[in-house]
Amino acid sequence: MNSKEFKNGVLYATTGSLWWGVLGTYFFQYITFAGALEVVVHRCIWTSFILLITTAILKKWNLFIKIITNKKNFLILLVTSILIFGNWSTWIYAISTNRIIDASYGYFIFPILSVFFGYLFLNEKLNRKRIFSIFIVICSSIYLSLNFASFPWLGIVVAILWASYTLLRKLINVDTDLGLFIESLFIL
Repeated sequence: MNSKEFKNGVLYATTGSLWWGVLGTYFFQYITFAGALEVVVHRCIWTSFILLITTAILKKWNLFIKIITNKKNFLILLVTSILIFGNWSTWIYAISTNRIIDASYGYFIFPILSVFFGYLFLNEKLNRKRIFSIFIVICSSIYLSLNFASFPWLGIVVAILWASYTLLRKLINVDTDLGLFIESLFIL
């Protein structure tokens, strides 16, 4: 990975996190009258619709068919659709019940869990910087968890679902947009 790709990755990750974590939170709080499950279903419908349009515009139908006719891709995307549905549902439920901090805790600990899963299941190597980072996150996670009024189970669920989702998505080489399109269709 070159420097430009790394910078673009950081920019995209930051933008996505800000969009989902800040603007998305306000939006989902505004529509809590609808109920968490209804909001998630709407999210899947609109995600499918937008990705249907982008798939058509980018002329990715051959790739789409190739992905869904591959048994391994099909099965992994079926499982990841369940995981992402659970992640989205848990996050929106947390927002609708004013437990945003609990769910945010899950996204705080998710990276460390993801690194652990990579080490455990994909034989990824841990260097000194990663080990030090893991140590810092573990210490801060313990500190944060001890200062919650109640156990942040929603955050734990968010972290496990998202880390499991990213682990499985690493096992297949599928364009992100097409993978999400297929997952959202499975959910519907």
